[in-house]
Amino acid sequence: MNIDFMKQAGSLALLAALLVGAPAFAEDRKADETSAHAHSHDKKDAKTDIYKGYFEDSQIESRTLADWQGDWQSVYPYLQDGTLDPVMAHKAESGDKTAEEYKTYYTTGYQTDVDRIVIDGETLTFYKDGNPAKGQYADDGYEILNYEKGNRGVRYIFKKTGGDEDAPQIIQFSDHRITPGEADHYHLYWGDDRQALLSELTNWPTYYPSSLNGEQIVEEMTAH
Repeated sequence: MNIDFMKQAGSLALLAALLVGAPAFAEDRKADETSAHAHSHDKKDAKTDIYKGYFEDSQIESRTLADWQGDWQSVYPYLQDGTLDPVMAHKAESGDKTAEEYKTYYTTGYQTDVDRIVIDGETLTFYKDGNPAKGQYADDGYEILNYEKGNRGVRYIFKKTGGDEDAPQIIQFSDHRITPGEADHYHLYWGDDRQALLSELTNWPTYYPSSLNGEQIVEEMTAH
């Protein structure tokens, strides 16, 4: 038999096999890409659900003050001077209140006379009218809160172990996270009565990094 003919026939058979297998390979690759996209989408949805307060108890993990280290500024002055008006307008576009009603709501929520907080290790320094009060704090667990509309929140709690008399005995962080991770902002509750603080749902002083200006904070807020 002609050897060249055999080689040619073998090459044609190999080509045919490759062509037959190509659609299957393409389908497998497409399936893998679809699966990866779905997995990424599921993770994003799960993160959004947690941010909005929908999660299982089993998902909650303990956290340390390491998550909130840094120099933080209150957003209350930005609300007062109108810098956050675009945020209120953005909320009104899809919410159940007008921009002015949202501003009233957040005025109550953000109101505070502590305009800066610095967290360094276990020490928190609260600045009120430029005057600092320092306290050292230790982990005191967390509490799960159930809200009227069906979602929930987690307060991470720390109690004072030393420091200035003016520093609060108890602090409670809420930042829409339920596992360890660096916070990009947080709501802070403080006082001397752990249980009473857990009942506070209308005033939640809110802090963003001091390195951000008002415009950058607006961008951060409207991204959620």
